[in-house]
Amino acid sequence: MATPAKPNNHRAWWKESSVYQVWPASYKDSNDDGIGDIPGIISQLDYIKNIGVDIVWLCPSYKSPRIDEGYDIADYYTIGEQFGTVADVENLIKGCHDRGMKLLMDLVVNHTSDQHEWFQKSRSSKDSEYRNWYVWKPARYDEQGNRHPPNNWVSHFQGSAWQYDELTDEYYLHLYATEQPDLNWEHPPVVDAVHDIIRFWLNKGCDGFRMDVINFISKDQRFLDAPIKDPRTPWQWADKWYANGPRLHEHLQGIGKILKEYDAFSVGEMPFVTDEAEVLKAVQFDRNEINMIFNFEHVDIDHGTYDKFEPGSWKLTDLKDFFQRWQTFMYANDGWNALYWENHDQPRCVDRYTNASEEHRVIASKMLATALALQSGTPFVYQGQEIGMGNVPTSWGIEEYKDIDCLNHWHRILKERPEDTEAHASALVEYQKKSRDNGRTPVQWSSAPNGGFTGPNVKPWMSVNPDYVTVNAEAQVNDPNSTYHYWASVLGLRKKFLDVFVYGDWVLVDQPNQEIFAFTRQYEDDKALVVCNWTENNVNWDAEKNGFGVVKAVLLDNYDTSTAVQHFTGGQWSLRPYQAAVFLV
Repeated sequence: MATPAKPNNHRAWWKESSVYQVWPASYKDSNDDGIGDIPGIISQLDYIKNIGVDIVWLCPSYKSPRIDEGYDIADYYTIGEQFGTVADVENLIKGCHDRGMKLLMDLVVNHTSDQHEWFQKSRSSKDSEYRNWYVWKPARYDEQGNRHPPNNWVSHFQGSAWQYDELTDEYYLHLYATEQPDLNWEHPPVVDAVHDIIRFWLNKGCDGFRMDVINFISKDQRFLDAPIKDPRTPWQWADKWYANGPRLHEHLQGIGKILKEYDAFSVGEMPFVTDEAEVLKAVQFDRNEINMIFNFEHVDIDHGTYDKFEPGSWKLTDLKDFFQRWQTFMYANDGWNALYWENHDQPRCVDRYTNASEEHRVIASKMLATALALQSGTPFVYQGQEIGMGNVPTSWGIEEYKDIDCLNHWHRILKERPEDTEAHASALVEYQKKSRDNGRTPVQWSSAPNGGFTGPNVKPWMSVNPDYVTVNAEAQVNDPNSTYHYWASVLGLRKKFLDVFVYGDWVLVDQPNQEIFAFTRQYEDDKALVVCNWTENNVNWDAEKNGFGVVKAVLLDNYDTSTAVQHFTGGQWSLRPYQAAVFLV
């Protein structure tokens, strides 16, 4: 008899769930204004339900000037008019609940829009009662009397993280766009205001929150200069000082206490967290802070040494090492993983993590679904991922991009190196690979003009990928062999073998192999093996050498489950390009 694996200590509904993320501007336009909206999302709830997900995550749809596409919120209690109304959100919540799904909203409380009433009052005077709601600091002056920002922190959207405001002769902190001033969580009224926002939406029926850069809310109050990481610029990454600050867990427990009252779901976006002990404080089951976090190591894997938009390279073993670290650590310490390849800030996974030719894109998309969703954690599916949508075309010029991150980067390159055409060309290549716009093109619903996202004579807010003619939801819903239906099969398998794929342990198999990604999931005496060929070539894998000469049953195969068993007999298994198969062993 096999040695029983240690089962996970605590069961919870959110561990057994999967999540579908909606970026509202690009999902479905119901009124032909070129922008997706909440009624459009409601119209597709059956489509979402049929994938087999349990939670719908609605990205920010609040009132906003949309400098950062809605992550600059001007009013947390009002929905942006292009998306609908609060009543529409209530209808969306009801529509999800009627179908047995829950609704997750975005909580963006590290910063607001500079158009928010709080900030407008804060900047009006140093004596304003709202002055301490944001981080204001006096200038530094050199020996020549020249004015400089309070420290050398860099914004995530290029340049200094400080903006000088002439009205009160001080700088305010903005870790993102200049129009996104950081809230001051050291000031108790800010904390109270955030708690009020959380309760408002939970009382509307919202089932929880995804929390934007939530580990930035507590900052080291010394505001020291950042250590030099990139010698080419005076501006430096200061995550050492603004991420995971001294009061982070106090604040998370304050939020967690409210969420626990409602049995609500929570997932935190936490960049710059590589320390296991720090992560565990946030997600360990009995800490009552947040359920899980988005780890960034695997989505930073192709970044350059100093810059996201510099060429980077990686090997399959790098990806396997990431998963091995966090899968085994979370399981052993009663934590939990959020599993994702894509979201609104990331490129499309079939283009990022594979080199699939057109012939093999569908099978590669299915392989990635298998590799992700059957690991230990809660799977997140991003809109369009379920049909294998890809990155923007290589023909896109800079005029097509909307992402403030890459546009600011482009302007910086032009300013610093105006004659360096090689650098300009390299930047455009990297934008096509890594720009956030890759995940923000409109969802391709059909082969009709504009991919059925909006009316045929309407200009969508962002160009539709021209491959919508062949890659679209309508075609895939009608094709039982499509990526859409395969996602439903993977998520269905996860539910059918709940103990194994949700609560079982995770063990990496054949770690040094640069072509095969394989792992086992085991709960007591039940054991499953997942094997993925990460290449476009036929690969022979020595299964017997790795301890798997005998297969009880083939549970899933992204080629054809009914004939799969003949390919997996004996010591050597022959895996076809991007083949993924799941076995009981």
